[in-house]
Amino acid sequence: FKLADFLFHKNEMSKAQVDELMQIWATVEQKDPPFTSAHDLHRKIDQIDSSKAWNSFSFTYAGADSMDEDLPTWKQATYQLVVHDAKTLVQEQLSCPELKDHIDYCPHQIFGDHDNHIWSDFMSGNWAWEQCNLLSKDEKNHGAMFVPIILGSDKTTVSVATGNVEYWPLYLTTGNVHNSARHDHGSAVSLLGFLAIPKTDQEFRNDQEFRDFRCHLFHTSLEAALEPLRTAMTKPEVTLCADGHYRRAIYGLGPYIADYPEQVLLSCVVQGWCAKCLANQKSLDESIPIPCDHDHTRLVMEYLNTTELWKKYGIIDDILPFTAKFPRANIHELIAPDILHQIIKGTFKDHLVRWIEAYIKQHYQDPTAILADIDRWIAIAPSFPGLRRFPQGRCFTQWTGNDSKALMKVYLLAIADYVPAQMVQAIAAFLDFCYIVRQYSLDEEDLKALEKALEQFKTHCSIFETSGIRPSGISIPRIYALQHYKEMIQLFGAPNGLCSSITESKHITAVKKPYRWSNHNVPLYQILVVNQRLDNLASFRNLRIAEGKNLFQEIGYRDDTYLNEAEEAKESTGDTIEAWVELAKVPSKFIHIIYSLMGNCVHCQTLSNLVAHFVYEEQHASDHTMDEPLELDEYPPVIIRGYSYQAAVATFYAPSECCSIKGLHRQHIHASPSWRNTKAPRFNCVFIEKESNLPGIHGLYIAQVLLFFSFEHLSIKYSCALVRWFSIIGNHPCPKTGMWMVEPEFDDQGEHLISVISVDNILQPAHLIPVYGEISIPRTFKYTDSLFAFSAYYVNKFADYHTYKLLS
Repeated sequence: FKLADFLFHKNEMSKAQVDELMQIWATVEQKDPPFTSAHDLHRKIDQIDSSKAWNSFSFTYAGADSMDEDLPTWKQATYQLVVHDAKTLVQEQLSCPELKDHIDYCPHQIFGDHDNHIWSDFMSGNWAWEQCNLLSKDEKNHGAMFVPIILGSDKTTVSVATGNVEYWPLYLTTGNVHNSARHDHGSAVSLLGFLAIPKTDQEFRNDQEFRDFRCHLFHTSLEAALEPLRTAMTKPEVTLCADGHYRRAIYGLGPYIADYPEQVLLSCVVQGWCAKCLANQKSLDESIPIPCDHDHTRLVMEYLNTTELWKKYGIIDDILPFTAKFPRANIHELIAPDILHQIIKGTFKDHLVRWIEAYIKQHYQDPTAILADIDRWIAIAPSFPGLRRFPQGRCFTQWTGNDSKALMKVYLLAIADYVPAQMVQAIAAFLDFCYIVRQYSLDEEDLKALEKALEQFKTHCSIFETSGIRPSGISIPRIYALQHYKEMIQLFGAPNGLCSSITESKHITAVKKPYRWSNHNVPLYQILVVNQRLDNLASFRNLRIAEGKNLFQEIGYRDDTYLNEAEEAKESTGDTIEAWVELAKVPSKFIHIIYSLMGNCVHCQTLSNLVAHFVYEEQHASDHTMDEPLELDEYPPVIIRGYSYQAAVATFYAPSECCSIKGLHRQHIHASPSWRNTKAPRFNCVFIEKESNLPGIHGLYIAQVLLFFSFEHLSIKYSCALVRWFSIIGNHPCPKTGMWMVEPEFDDQGEHLISVISVDNILQPAHLIPVYGEISIPRTFKYTDSLFAFSAYYVNKFADYHTYKLLS
């Protein structure tokens, strides 16, 4: 099994390579290999569970039997829905032993200090609690486990060049599993099937009859896919759970993860209207959210004609969402928050960035030069662990979600001196909203901060109207959807557990890779076979784990949602410890050298004296009767050789979607005069603990690490860092950007203030971005020089979610 899992799943080896490997194996070992060929490997994987099969449903247009030869092709076509048995998938998830420590069997409410309500995983939300209250009215349901069924779908294009090949995968997960396990994309998220994609020629693409048929087909397909769960939605059924116990389970339709075009299709409303409430399309920015439900839809359908429904309520006539045919389900309530498409790509990339560019083009005589300056500011942003660099600025044609997330971290300060303060404040308020909503858990104070950020964003966005960028107002569904986030957090817990990035990432293993492995002749069948084999391997592994046979040394989670988020990030497990820093395991090539040579590498001629001062302070840390401090060269010398290191690893507790299951995150702090054998230096900045009882930046120091080194003195090993200090400017953050500003600190001789500290005092990396001003930067200027060339810097609280939480 290990070999089969390695060849087919982990290494993704081609058939020809498997055949060649087996031949080499037979030649070297002089005996039959484990598999005679790739065909034999696939046959044995298929035998693991031959009972599990795909079900196919065929749909045609109701008038397809007509003898009219002029019927459009979409009316003559047959559409295939291919799905697994939904109940079987749910039972496999609930019984998966990998999830036994990451699953909730009942809803719960969490309260912190002063009865502060906290929302985190899905079952901590109010919706699951309210559903159980409804179910408890029937005594037959008492003692049963409630299982919310979470669905997600998202069209994906696998080949534009060979005919715009698209697939519409449908995914299934349960609300019982924790958000962190859902982000793992392992056994917690399953491929339920593939929805049909009706297509037609240009003549009928905007035909209302074709649009209505597409909507009918979509909802009929979802109803058919979920039919196996219907009986267990009103009558509990016994099922095996991950902890080995059997429980009575009753199912219910939960949130649906989708981007805006699919939300419109799901809720049967007109494009441009809100899928969750009755807000008017023409004045979304002024509307107060009023919930919508199926009863309201039926009522207005009874009294209004098709045109009135379309214009007054944005409702498509004669079509009810699939949830209307299932108990206790209302799709308007169940539309899930979509951080990726509503906030990151929808609001930021598609609107705010474009509006800023439109303002610059409208108000500057030479907008090209201004935009070029902004690109250079973005390009010279100092390095930070996990921060993607943009060598050409924001000028790239194909934006991905990771591109947008990376640009958000540096964009605000690049435009700060080129647009009105109110525009900068609007972007800052939006980023505050984004970083709050993406937290691992949120409490009542977070929701107040969320509301405050949203109100500030709405207020400051008026500048886009008064400046002529949006003269008709900001009635945009994706931006309006931000008003629903507070309610959705209270209902469904932290939004990062229901983000469409989960389904988009699942596309890689479920659709895109299997398509590349196929010969592109009837590829859907081959995609289904590959997924079936992956499921069989996972089933075999879970079966052995349930029997107490761990086939691998450790079974862990790999979060591939944010592969670009943390450079060389490694997951950690263990107890909740706030932070610790360790030097790299291997010293740099300059080992066993004296301090003067170490100092020469970073242009510090006083390193020997600084080490002596550090050791003296450490030895007399508890002595409160010490005399006045000595001069730097008067401390007893420490004549010892040491080891220098080019990096240290900071591990700290700040749970978010890019952390491990335990909420621990690991980042590398670099201090290298020659980064990766180049002439470019890399000296990261860090937060250093000052007073833990003070909030935010008031309890922190900020410094730049010039050198990591270690030595042993009097049988005590010291792990140290040589740092250059920065001091905070003023008593308040910048009113425009909302960020604190710092400047290099100097001693009495006008030299940069540097000292030696213990790495134990370091908390985590910090990101400083220069206060650019309106000066032009030479094209030859390098980002590696940014931390030495400017007189003031912003402390970038948007560097990552951990920094934002630390400075909040």
